[in-house]
Amino acid sequence: MGTPRHPSLYQINTRVWLTALAQSLGRPATLDDIPDGELDGLAGMGFDWIWFLSVWQTGPAGQHVSRTNPEWRHEFQDTLPDLREDDIGGSGFAITGYDVHDRLGGDAALARLRERLRARGLRLLLDFVPNHTGLDHPWVDTHPEYYVQGTDDDLARAPQNYTRLQGGLGARVFAYGRDPYFAGWPDTLQLNYANPATEEAMIATLVKIAGQCDGVRCDMAMLVLPDVFERTWGLRPEPFWPRAITRAREQASGFCFMAEVYWDLEWTLQQQGFDYTYDKRLYDRLREGHVRPIREHFHAGHDYQNKMARFLENHDEPRAAATFPPGTHEAAAVITFLSPGLRFFHQGQFEGCRKRISPHLVRGPIEPVDQRLQQFYDRLLRALKLPAVRDGGWQLLECRPAWEDNWTSDCFVAYAWQGTDGTRVVVTVNYAPNQSQCYVALPFGDLAGSEWRLADQIEGAVYDRDGGDLQGRGLYVDATPWQASVFTVIRRSSGA
Repeated sequence: MGTPRHPSLYQINTRVWLTALAQSLGRPATLDDIPDGELDGLAGMGFDWIWFLSVWQTGPAGQHVSRTNPEWRHEFQDTLPDLREDDIGGSGFAITGYDVHDRLGGDAALARLRERLRARGLRLLLDFVPNHTGLDHPWVDTHPEYYVQGTDDDLARAPQNYTRLQGGLGARVFAYGRDPYFAGWPDTLQLNYANPATEEAMIATLVKIAGQCDGVRCDMAMLVLPDVFERTWGLRPEPFWPRAITRAREQASGFCFMAEVYWDLEWTLQQQGFDYTYDKRLYDRLREGHVRPIREHFHAGHDYQNKMARFLENHDEPRAAATFPPGTHEAAAVITFLSPGLRFFHQGQFEGCRKRISPHLVRGPIEPVDQRLQQFYDRLLRALKLPAVRDGGWQLLECRPAWEDNWTSDCFVAYAWQGTDGTRVVVTVNYAPNQSQCYVALPFGDLAGSEWRLADQIEGAVYDRDGGDLQGRGLYVDATPWQASVFTVIRRSSGA
């Protein structure tokens, strides 16, 4: 089962989805209860990958922390004004074992779901959390040496980063899992990658997962890089990812790795074997709203660009509809998802949901559908099915001033896509709050001598243009604020 050069992924909050399904069924729902019609719909929308978030086993210790942490509970209450204790399941990232949670139907239900996905040409992506485990992972009893441990002094000095636990081999001070720039996550324990036995145990875990799905999204993947780990813990491990990725692919050829990664370490992880790395930098630049840094972002080499996972929201970020105003949202979406790499969408994004759902919650709020935004995403997803956009070659285009001293040409981002079958797509976005004009330099060498039809897949407008003018001056664009267009370029007739 092949995937296109530039695939699309859809992230599903599994526990929240099944809670809603259970309410309609009048009984608890498992992965087996996901309707075939829903999977048909996802395939029909053009997705290649489905990421089921938070399917692994978690424990009561993590759930207790989630329910009693005042700061987290305040966030949960903001999301669900009618919050109930049962709504707080504990973080899906405080994993106690890489077996499918029994409430979701266990490993057998996942295997059946995977087969149903495969029958529809869909691949299954799951979580892998390399940096830490839940507080009540069996290794606390059987292999406490797998974790970073501390002293009584560490606990007294930094109680936000350490805890004392009673394990099978006695009471010990353990470090919480953490990012070096923040306090520890109090529902997790930090794995010690300076211990070769820890690394080997995590590789074995990853090899097991590789038999259950088609790829993994690796949570905070940069935290186990030797330099980062040493900066955080004063211990220097051997590189983990090259060995782990090689071993997983020995188990499952073509197994896919996507990294959640920040701090400009995307290229580092790509070089260590990752297929895709988060493009948080593009997201941040789109939020800031300055078009030149956005355009310059696309000057990077194609080998780098093709491995970026482009998104406008995910479970960690605020909802796009609450972040980008109308108009800006659509423009940012066209820039993001018509660029090369992995197109990464999030459940609720198309409907214009505005409330982020914490990974600690198993129920989400009911929100009204934004019909206008949903219709936009319907058109965008249809455009993403175009063969040139899925499998073709991409390039950034130059936008020239429409006349002398017309500074608004600097407000555009423009791309071209060319399919191996000769199909062509031109994308133009005026990422500015003002009317803007430019001439877009087109890269097609055979325009002269023909009439060409440009059909906008987003707004529906159709323009007929002389090929000689297009090849000479370029495509003239006069765009309203935040206007985004995705043009198919089709030859109408040849000159005599």
